[in-house]
Amino acid sequence: MQDAQKRVPIGISFPEYVVGEKYSVLGGKCRLFAHDEATLTRFDVNKWLARLSDYVHCTSIRPVPDKVSGYAIYQRQQPKTNPARLARRYAKRHDMDFETALHDPINLEDNVIPNTNYQQTFRYCDMPPKAISTPFIRLKSLSSGQDFCLWIKKSAASEPVVADFSSYGLSASATVPEF
Repeated sequence: MQDAQKRVPIGISFPEYVVGEKYSVLGGKCRLFAHDEATLTRFDVNKWLARLSDYVHCTSIRPVPDKVSGYAIYQRQQPKTNPARLARRYAKRHDMDFETALHDPINLEDNVIPNTNYQQTFRYCDMPPKAISTPFIRLKSLSSGQDFCLWIKKSAASEPVVADFSSYGLSASATVPEF
């Protein structure tokens, strides 16, 4: 539902969102939000989720309760954890082959503050594995056909902020009510 300026009027929340040491989940429930009922009616979520009708239960559109427990920002997080992907990007940006970018030391002297004890070189193949505690959804790109993970980070907000959402219903600044 993007308009001509690529703005999306619908946001999403995950009321059962949990981040823990051992596991993190988005939960079994999601809510869609818009400024007015007509926008959600026009979106027609039942049409988009028809092939999942055995797994998904959609309720009717309801107003946000008068008393909410707060506001939250749900935004995309793009962790830098895959050494091969990072090396491919580095190779492309610096016009070199993938193996060189992955295995040869990269000089960090240009990015280091003088008179500090920072490491002077770095190799992508030496990156330690990094666990990400943020929950994610595994998706398939409609344009490229590739599978990817969409990590979703939740932040608490004290006041409501009106802004646009991405095509995933996420935003770095727009809030949705929590209840």
